[in-house]
Amino acid sequence: MPEELTGKRCSGCAEYKPRQAFASNRSMREGLQTYCRKRSAEYHQQRQLARGRNVRSKVMTPVGHKFCRRCQEIKSHSEWDRNSSTSDGLSTRCKTCRVVEGQAGRLKRKCGMTEAGRDELIASQRGVCPICLSAPAQHVDHCHETGRVRGVLCFNCNFAMGKLES
Repeated sequence: MPEELTGKRCSGCAEYKPRQAFASNRSMREGLQTYCRKRSAEYHQQRQLARGRNVRSKVMTPVGHKFCRRCQEIKSHSEWDRNSSTSDGLSTRCKTCRVVEGQAGRLKRKCGMTEAGRDELIASQRGVCPICLSAPAQHVDHCHETGRVRGVLCFNCNFAMGKLES
């Protein structure tokens, strides 16, 4: 088969490449862009840098893996939630990072404090529950009517306070 039918010459690289190496472009006669995907990506990055915009570098990952920009790790597809609106069908952050962000968001919504504020409160209590004085403080106790944070309790004391409805 002639090379013209199985591939195309990239205007940027001046190399013949398979048709799969080019993105589609209906306005072109053969239905493909003039530059290969790799050359198009390089050109796009150069243009963005020239405009002073931030360009994220491409991280090469093995097949079946994805790079999480939050934790800076390459993880298997099984460690990602599904998202049909993205191009690869996976979430933008791995499951672990989404859990961490979800916990921080819940603390902010429910108690109006950040994780750093919670850690300061635990340090001021010397790391133990202020009620039983023995177990480590882990759960933020707050008034459900006013939303005021009362302290950080151990699991048992926090559960007991909830049962006493105080």
